[in-house]
Amino acid sequence: MSVSFAPECTEAKNKYDDCFNKWYTEKFLQGKSLENECTELWDSYITCVNTALAKQKIKPMLDKAREDQPFSSEEIRQSAGTLDSKPESKR
Repeated sequence: MSVSFAPECTEAKNKYDDCFNKWYTEKFLQGKSLENECTELWDSYITCVNTALAKQKIKPMLDKAREDQPFSSEEIRQSAGTLDSKPESKR
């Protein structure tokens, strides 16, 4: 486990990481559960992170950048590596 960028969020991050790793290995990979049982812990962690970003005056800049330059669906797929490099018409 690693620390959060915001020290005050490390405990919440560790709780989520522990929960997720246990669910993933003991339930998801064994076909016992498809629903992530750790969403409440994730919500707590991401709330802490967003609060820390706001305190450090980073969140408003991120929000503005996302507003000014939103990712298109194609850019999101490309960053995830799900688009073939060939255009549809060339296949």
